[in-house]
Amino acid sequence: MKINALSRSLLWLATAAVLSFIYVPIFVVVANSFSTSSTLAWPPPGFTLEWWGRALTNEGALAAVSTSIVVAVASTIIALLLGTALSFALHRFQFFGKSTVNLLVVLPIALPGIVTGIALNNAFRTMIGAQLGWGTIIVAHATFCVVTVFNNVFARLKRVGTSLEEASSDLGAGVWTTFRLVTFPQIRSALFAGGLLSFALSFDEIIVTTFTAGNGVQTLPIFILENMFRPNQAPIVAVIAVVMIVIAIVPIYLAQRLTTKD
Repeated sequence: MKINALSRSLLWLATAAVLSFIYVPIFVVVANSFSTSSTLAWPPPGFTLEWWGRALTNEGALAAVSTSIVVAVASTIIALLLGTALSFALHRFQFFGKSTVNLLVVLPIALPGIVTGIALNNAFRTMIGAQLGWGTIIVAHATFCVVTVFNNVFARLKRVGTSLEEASSDLGAGVWTTFRLVTFPQIRSALFAGGLLSFALSFDEIIVTTFTAGNGVQTLPIFILENMFRPNQAPIVAVIAVVMIVIAIVPIYLAQRLTTKD
């Protein structure tokens, strides 16, 4: 389909406006992390690396980074195990209520975060009687990270089919041998992409974390929220935000490369 020059120009203008609306504020945050001002003033009166040095030696920030990494890694491992098992079950077997189970697996990623957070908080504290802490955050994050793994692996299984596995079985290979030599190589990149997306999703989650974190457990997004409006903390928060941007971009970029490559 061909479009005239005016329509093409309007399309480019609209695209530039939308991208500017999304990315210019991010650029402002990056610039403020190097600003000499102790507030998020714009334009920056000057540039310095002082705030980066303070952020890298801030015990609260470093502890929050460590907590976020541990939670993200743990929830990603759980998501990989459960998401892969669910994708195989829903792809390979026929059973009553299959479509309903499929919907329930995907639903957590579609629900508003505040709804998920309230539901999980009620489940942990009222129904189970569990103490909020590291464990509850990890379980809470795993509930929506499972979806990213499930979607990636399920889509890959539908695309590759079962012909190679059936051929392997016909040639005398056992179940685990077939999985190790045939199935796993076919879904390996989907697992890796799903794991990377799960890590990025967990690392910057704040709404569900707010409802499921106990006293003394502080992830990086919560640290940012609590320190953003404190005196002389805004530039340090900007530095941490830049670090979060980088940590979020790298897994998403790698996951995109893996999925488009295959």
